[in-house]
This record gives sequence, C-alpha cells and structure tokens, in this order.
Amino acid sequence: MPKLSSSASIPASNNPIRYSIVPQDPAAHLFTVTLTVDHPAPDGQAFILPAWIPGSYMVREFARHIVEIAAHTINAGGRAKKIPLIKRDKHSWQAAACDGPLTLTYQVYAWDLSVRAAHLDQTHAFFNGSSVFLRVQGQEQSPHIVDIRQPDGAAFKSWRVATAMPELKARRYGFGTYIAGDYDELIDHPVEMGNFALLTFEAHGVPHDIVITGQVPNLDLQRLADDLQPVCEAQIALFEPKTRRAPMQRYVFMTLAVGDGYGGLEHRASTALICARGDLPVKGKAEQTDGYRTYLGLCSHEYFHTWNVKRIKPAAFAPYDLQVENYTSLLWLFEGFTSYYDDLMLARSGRIDAEAYLKLLAKTVNSVLRGSGRGKQSVAESSFDAWVKYYRQDENAGNAIVSYYTKGSLVAMGLDLTIRAETGGRKSLDDVMRALWQRYGRDFFSAGGGRGIAESDVLELFEEISGLKLGPYFKRYIHGTDDVPLAALLAPFGIAASEPASANKPDLGVRMAADGGDCRIAAVHEGGAAHKGGLSAGDKLVALDGLRVPASGPDGLLSRYKIGDTVALHVFRRDELLQFPVRLKGDATPKWAFKIAARPAAAAKRLYGGWLGKPGSK
Repeated sequence: MPKLSSSASIPASNNPIRYSIVPQDPAAHLFTVTLTVDHPAPDGQAFILPAWIPGSYMVREFARHIVEIAAHTINAGGRAKKIPLIKRDKHSWQAAACDGPLTLTYQVYAWDLSVRAAHLDQTHAFFNGSSVFLRVQGQEQSPHIVDIRQPDGAAFKSWRVATAMPELKARRYGFGTYIAGDYDELIDHPVEMGNFALLTFEAHGVPHDIVITGQVPNLDLQRLADDLQPVCEAQIALFEPKTRRAPMQRYVFMTLAVGDGYGGLEHRASTALICARGDLPVKGKAEQTDGYRTYLGLCSHEYFHTWNVKRIKPAAFAPYDLQVENYTSLLWLFEGFTSYYDDLMLARSGRIDAEAYLKLLAKTVNSVLRGSGRGKQSVAESSFDAWVKYYRQDENAGNAIVSYYTKGSLVAMGLDLTIRAETGGRKSLDDVMRALWQRYGRDFFSAGGGRGIAESDVLELFEEISGLKLGPYFKRYIHGTDDVPLAALLAPFGIAASEPASANKPDLGVRMAADGGDCRIAAVHEGGAAHKGGLSAGDKLVALDGLRVPASGPDGLLSRYKIGDTVALHVFRRDELLQFPVRLKGDATPKWAFKIAARPAAAAKRLYGGWLGKPGSK
C-alpha cells in the first residue's frame, strides 16, 4: 500500500485557495467543482477561466462548458448566504463584496474526448485544470489545494487517481487532497480517474509511472516500460550529460486507449496521450508494429517537451496569458525541434534501428514536399499564424500553409547535420539544446518564474554555440520558404538519398475520403489533374466515363488509363450533378528514400556515429 506523501505541505504564511472536484453525474458528463477563497478581494472577487491550454495554440473558450454557477458565504449564524455573481465577459465572473470565506459551486460539462479539456463517463474521468478550475484574480501565487473525490456508487469503488500533482492528504493513486504551489502549477497537472493498468520504472533514479486507461486485451505493460526507460534516460542525459539529473521528482505517462485515436499534450511532470489500442504492445508478440513505433515516438515527443517548451520557453510564453492569443514566431524551435528529436531518441536509445529511422525520415520529407503551401509560408510565419491557420485547417491547408512540426523537424535536422559536418563533429545541435537549457530552462520553475528566449536572440545563440555563421541558413529555411537540402547534407554522413521515378500511372491529384457509400474529395492538390479540370473539395465522385466510382476511390478505374488521357467525371456538388473533362496527369506524390552507403568513408562513419550515437557523443 502506498504511503502518505510527506513532501507536500502548506506554507504557514499563505492562505491557500481550496477546490474540490467530484464526478457528480458520469452519465450526464458533469463534474461539480467548489472553490473557496478565505480572503476575497474587499471590493468583490473576480474569477476567470482560461480560454486556451498551453501546448494547443487555439482559443477554445473553456468557460462555455460551465453549466451552472453560484456563490455563497457563511454568515455569523452558520447559515449559507447567497452572494450575487455577475458575468463580466465570456470567461470571467465578479462576486459582490462579502465578509469571510467566499465559496463558488459550479458544474462543468465534460465530453471532449481529447487531451485538451475534460471527459467524463461511466468508464473514466479526465480533466486538465485549465478547463475546470477558475482562477482567483489577484491570488494566483497562493498555494492551491484540490480535494479529488470519488463518485458515488458501487461501480466506482475500484477507481483510482493518476496525476503528478503532489499529494497532501492522499495516498499515491488515491482520492484525497493534492497541492500545487500556485495556479500555474495547478493547471499543469492533468488528472485521470478510473480503472487503469499501472507500472512504474525508474529513469536515472526518478520514478516514471505508465498509466493505461481503456480496454486493452493482453497489454504488454512490461515491454512498454522496457522500451520507454532507455528513451527517457537518453533524453535526461542529453540535457544533463554529467549529472543525469531529471527536472522532475516523478513523471506520469497517462494514456487513454480507444478504438482509433492519436494525440498528446505535454505538462511539466506528465503527459496526457490518446492512442489506438491496437498500437499498444501485445504479450507474446515481439514484433514492433508501425502503430507501436508511432506510439513510442509520441511518448518520446511529449517527454522531450519536459525541457523544450515547458521550461525552455519563448519570451512570449513567460508567463502565459491564458485569456488571449500569445504570438510567437518560434514554434518551429519548440515543436519542430521536438519533432526532430522524438524519433532520433528512439534510434539513439536502440528502440528502432537505423533503417527504421531513415524510413521515418523519408515519410516526413515526403509529407512536407506533398504540400505546395511550403512555398508560400515559412516556418516562422507558420508559428505566428498557428492560432488562426494551423489549428483551424480547412480543405485548402496543404496548398496554403506549412507545418512548423514537420518542416520544423527538417529544419532542425538540417542545422544538426550542418553544424556536425562543418565542425568535424566537434559541435552539434545537442550543444545548442544544452545551452538553451542552461540559460533559459534549468531554473525556470525553481527560480519562481524564469525568462524566455527572445526571438532576436535565437540566431545569436546558435552562432555562439556552433561557432558558425548561420544567418544564411536561417534566412533561407526558417524565414524563407526554400526546401532544406537534406540529400546534400546527409551525404557527408554516408547516407544516400534518392527519389525513385514516379510510377507510370495516372493520378487525379486529390485526397479522397469515404463518405458513407460515396467517394468524396477531401482536398485538391494545387496543380494536379483535378485542380486543372475544375474539381473542388467536397465534390462527391459519381462516375468516371460512365462507370460508378466506389466509396474506396477511383484508383481501380484509373488503372485502365494512361497519363494524358481525358476522362469524363460526374460529381455531385451540393445537390447539383456536374460533369468535368479531366486530363490525367502522372502521380506526383514525393517518394524520397534514404539508405546507408555500402562502404562509407571513415569520416562519414565518425559523423554518422556521433549523430545517431548516444547523446553527447562526439
């Protein structure tokens, strides 16, 4: 039986903000939250709910899920007295002035099956604090105590609690009170409740919990721990090669396994994940499936964020303003670089081999080259526009924007390869990341709120640490739209890049989606046959030269034609039947591949070993 925590206590000089949260009605997806302020503002206390959650750059208006809210105090006779509560705007309330403790009681509708907000039903409960805990304006720096309560009913007696929030009066994984040093910490510890699989491993002396919620037959939890442990240790060693000291006292991987899903969100000592249950390892099956490899990459990505964005931050995020958009042009550094290191850490820790790593690289390169938007938007612009473009993509996104995740990862790789090659392996991107950690991240929380890196300081730091003039690289590939020349950059490492000839088959240049029994165009690629022929996203393909197009798509029919042929396509656009003559073009899907040279030179072997070897190796 876990022992009561002895590390968390309430500072004597502070009056804590006190919450309780209970899954009040799982069938109706309602949490009931109470919030008590011992010393409300004399002229009336204001309460505010965040509009967005760090790591997901879109205003989500969490306050829209508050169903009922009321305020009261206890009068001299010990009876509850209602306090008027006025809504000031879409996410804040103002309570009238009152003497003594003020308590708010409100219900939160929780039916967002994602890592961003809150979800509750009879199978489990999950919440991020930013979607359920109102902020007490002016008292954000006080300790915040949360009483996490068990739902009523025999069906919930076996439920447990998973969170990285320190226990105050609770057993590890049990219901009871937990404590955070301030409001920012409170909302940076997501909570999972339910019946979950649990296993703990240590990475450089720090306990790491794996929590899997959802039905997963024959789950091989030990294999997952065996695979994650070296990945975590590799990342700790990258940032702290001498001390091997992790920046947290405990870490929790929280995963909800569903039929089909994928996503993750980073926090200071945990991550919330969603995956398809088929992606998790199965007892007795040793092969590494593509789905399991993808899941390990997701875990690696969110874990790397423990350093890169949770502690090393852009200046615009230090501190966050959770009521409005926080603009920065640096998400290519914080998300793109993390996307580069996630799979790289799988390779360095031996979880995937070099061949698998190069296949993942080719997949990323091809996905970036597929979109013509990469020639119209730089990764710096993509970062700044995340609030209105990346997180609100439409059917034209591939033709208009570039991902600061995927192209950002190629930018990171290009910088790493450039620094390694031009310094003979003496320096690398690892050195830059360590410098960022030492100057901006190591003491971010312990110092009571550190500083973020200014956009104007990034190039200077990269040049200082590498000893190279990197201005032209930044201009072309970060602030410009040129493609990173990975083929040329990989050659000194003994890796050959090739673009096989496109298959001699016709292609419409579209992305299809099944829509019931119909075949719907989800996106039209700029310059492709469909674009030139007049087809649009949303069109439902009915027939090709008089033959019905199945829901699976037109590829079978197209196989009887050659490039240059013109076909008649009948489509429904809305409720109108239209016909378009379309001249077929060749398959333009990028097909880059990478492979290790059969007999690389000695210099290439040294560079290759330093790159895919252990963190910090030269």
